[in-house]
Amino acid sequence: MALPAPLRAVQHHLRTAQEHEKRDPVVAYYCRLYAMQTGMKLDSKTPECRQFLVKLMDQLETMKKELKNEESITQEVVGNAHIENYALKMFLYADNEDRSGRFHKNMIKSFYTASLLIDVLAVFGELTEENIQHRKYARWKAANIHNCLKNGETPQSGPSGMEDEEEADEEGASGFSGPGPSHYGSFRGGAPSENYEDQGFGAGPGPGPGIGFSPGPSPSGPPSGPPSINYNNIQVPPGAHAPANTPADLPPPSGGVQLSADDFTRAQKYCKYAGSALQYEDVSTAIQNLQKALKLLTTGKE
Repeated sequence: MALPAPLRAVQHHLRTAQEHEKRDPVVAYYCRLYAMQTGMKLDSKTPECRQFLVKLMDQLETMKKELKNEESITQEVVGNAHIENYALKMFLYADNEDRSGRFHKNMIKSFYTASLLIDVLAVFGELTEENIQHRKYARWKAANIHNCLKNGETPQSGPSGMEDEEEADEEGASGFSGPGPSHYGSFRGGAPSENYEDQGFGAGPGPGPGIGFSPGPSPSGPPSGPPSINYNNIQVPPGAHAPANTPADLPPPSGGVQLSADDFTRAQKYCKYAGSALQYEDVSTAIQNLQKALKLLTTGKE
């Protein structure tokens, strides 16, 4: 059954569920649960939407029975941690690629998927301020890098330029959810607007995902990186790739560095990210974040 137009705001969450059907059924389950809960708020009265939501509920019940021995399904605390860690892994992958100057299609998809999974955390309760900021940043980076590559420009690594674009959006396109001068507007929070898919972030041409929609074969086991996605008319400019930092790039420890409270907070976050990466046995990501923490603590600079 095709996705009704009034429920289109959850199409990317449903597509993410389809992409993880075999790869991570827990992620698929909670993405559909979020879509169902959000869909009930959007439109549960019109016959088309009601029929779609009832079928989605049936699908969730079937999955719940199939996953009855999975603690991430039977215990919300475990499920919350599972989705949050998965979202963090996607975010860290994209953020490390971005800060290393490696701009490509998969890192764009990884940023955006991380933001969708942070949406999904709402099924467990109110989002933390940290999650809200990560979601906002991930959506901005996905849009910014996509537009730069589409226009043949080299994106800027890190958060540089984010505040300027937010201010421009507030002045000229506040609440923007359709065609207009800003590419950031509706990515601040909540479900992505329809125009996000129009910009090329969807999974390609064709109808939106519906009940029973088959996205094709999916590899089993946890992904080593984000799922691949095809984007049209994107060219990576020459010189956009740069090697990641190695231990040799880090300066030796030195005394007398004046660190601010913000420096300590950022260092703590890098260590936290490293710890989360180790939960997935992702050694390279853990090392990169520990290197960032060490560099910050020894030089006062990132």
